[in-house]
Amino acid sequence: MASTTRVTRLRLKVDLLGRLDARTADDRHIRLPGRHAQALFALLVLAHRPRSREAIAADLWPDADGTSAGSLRQALWLVRQALAEAGFGPGEVLDIDTDTVGIRLDARIDLDVTAFEACLADDPCGAEAAIELYHGDLLEGLGHECFAAERERLSDRYEDALAIVADRRLAAGDPVGARQAADRLLERDPLREEAHAVLIAVHGLIGSRSQVIRQYRRLGGVLARELGERPLPDTEAIYRLAIDRTMRRSIERAALLDADRSPVLRAVGD
Repeated sequence: MASTTRVTRLRLKVDLLGRLDARTADDRHIRLPGRHAQALFALLVLAHRPRSREAIAADLWPDADGTSAGSLRQALWLVRQALAEAGFGPGEVLDIDTDTVGIRLDARIDLDVTAFEACLADDPCGAEAAIELYHGDLLEGLGHECFAAERERLSDRYEDALAIVADRRLAAGDPVGARQAADRLLERDPLREEAHAVLIAVHGLIGSRSQVIRQYRRLGGVLARELGERPLPDTEAIYRLAIDRTMRRSIERAALLDADRSPVLRAVGD
């Protein structure tokens, strides 16, 4: 029983999407002091395998002139202290030797990045659940260049998921949900034409003609300014359909208004 309890307690919960947050299995925070200690811990968690000290130092301090080894020792000491204060013994989480540093291969880490990507790859989970796991771009607040490529890759996957969700919500008859997903995507990338197209379609379903035209012009403006291009043919078709839908609704409302008008009595002269 004691062994089972110990294995459970050794599990780490680590969030890297947004600001770094590391917790024990019973939700006690592991406090990593300083940006370099946080960056080192994140780098080790993302790799989840031992790496050479030289490679780690080069990632974290690419411009250091012979001082990176000392900086790595200091950051590693801070990480070890933080783990010790959280109740982990030496060697229970980190695998350290003379040449390499890493997370133990048998360490159990619940990582939000892994959960996000697993959800995208799993149809029962899918894009809807995945976007709710994405609480921000990778390691916000840490400007180390070594995270830039992975940050961009994950950001692209999140934006693609938003586009999928917007389309699916629209197809499922949920224009409000579709608009929310499209708005979130355009906040991140105003050039995503598919998000503009979803908003044009949404305004066609539940908005006004002026909203349809305004969204279409917004798209045309950003494409012309940034790319020197016009909207794609399928976007043009969505725009025409949206305009047609607003016109049909206007005609239907006008017919109802005419039907509701009271008869007018006219006096007929002799």
